[in-house]
Amino acid sequence: MSRADPATSPSRRPPSIDRMANWPALAPLIQRAGRPLVIEALRAWAEAKRGAEEVADEAACARWCELRLAGLVQPSQRRVFNLTGTVLHTNLGRALMAEEAIEAAVTAMRSPTTLEYDLSGGGRGERDDHIAPWLHRLTGAEAATAVNNNAAAVLLVLATLAAGREVIVSRGELIEIGGAFRIPDIMARADCRLVEVGTTNRTHLKDYAAAIGPDTAAIMKVHPSNYAVSGFTKTVSAAELVPLAREKGLPVIEDLGSGTLVDLETWGLPHEPTAREAIEAGIDVVTFSGDKLLGGPQAGLIVGRRALIERIARNPMKRALRLDKVRLAALEATLRLYADPTRLAERLPTVRALARPAGEIKALAERLLPVVAKAIGSGATVGIEPVRGQIGSGALPVDLLPSFAIAARGKGLDRLAAAFRGLPIPVIGRISDGALTFDLRTLDDEVAFAGQLDKLRVVAG
Repeated sequence: MSRADPATSPSRRPPSIDRMANWPALAPLIQRAGRPLVIEALRAWAEAKRGAEEVADEAACARWCELRLAGLVQPSQRRVFNLTGTVLHTNLGRALMAEEAIEAAVTAMRSPTTLEYDLSGGGRGERDDHIAPWLHRLTGAEAATAVNNNAAAVLLVLATLAAGREVIVSRGELIEIGGAFRIPDIMARADCRLVEVGTTNRTHLKDYAAAIGPDTAAIMKVHPSNYAVSGFTKTVSAAELVPLAREKGLPVIEDLGSGTLVDLETWGLPHEPTAREAIEAGIDVVTFSGDKLLGGPQAGLIVGRRALIERIARNPMKRALRLDKVRLAALEATLRLYADPTRLAERLPTVRALARPAGEIKALAERLLPVVAKAIGSGATVGIEPVRGQIGSGALPVDLLPSFAIAARGKGLDRLAAAFRGLPIPVIGRISDGALTFDLRTLDDEVAFAGQLDKLRVVAG
């Protein structure tokens, strides 16, 4: 008499997938992940445990499926603590929005809105009308429009005002940001012909004048953003350039990059050109970002002379680059905060982080040091060190922010950094000069940060 195959005996035979899917232990996972994904995991469980004793173990099955689906159930874009020392960190999402902007965005997501509807007349409205009055008030520009980022703003302006013709730019302003935004490439995409003038470190008014010809469409100035040329240098200011352009009947375009609507010197920071300064200097079209120094959602803002802005807004490309209702709502709410600049440090997270006094940061470091040192243990020496952070995203690249960091020194810093990234709310620091540092300028939730450090697990190497 032949013996039964253990793998097919009744005690080893797996229950049906439908039966397993009805196990109470799997109900919470089905609620979170949905039945189709759990069924998929159950099929994998049945295959992996074919012939094993635990094939019909409800609790073991639930744990296995939970682990298998963990990566799918958890959002791939997660909250982190940005303690890198870079306030506007491109890889970590740049500006944090004000509560007013968050509330406006949530309202726009939950309900139909007057995105392109005129309540007074009951007809079609214009989405730029939600932000144009505020940009007029804050910059002094005659008109304004907005697209989905500043690179798109520059592209749209050039494609509208200079397609098929020449645009003059100083060689010292042919910037590249992040490997993807290069002024020569953007001009080529906009079907413009770049005319370079001057040298990398010195450009004179006569260089612009000599380059103007019958095919010149515009003169463009570009804020260096992520670098600075020092030493034997010369640039041409808008005050010098605008009269030449007026004489020749040419518009002047300026890309401010990060751009700002207020004087940062109010908070003891170095001066960064403002959009109002550019408009008052006579620049015809100014472009700048909404999600950097301005502290709002990702957007490219275009302000300037009404006739030129209207041409730009009529370009068919504008529809492909326009903002949706959620970002427009957040942007409008952010701009509204600038009507009361004295309270910006209180209400706008970007300004609050930039203006945070070094003494306050040091006091925070002193409170957190014992907790961090205990979590790290004896594997590293932990202390408080003065550091110098940066604004980031191309703003004031050579001007650093005095701050304080909790620093760990010793062996295995890569493993330690990985352990901090493995916390429930990952902590992103910076390894430099033999130390893993956590610059506390941008730490806005001390309780949540400290409360999870007991879960820190450093894998020995």
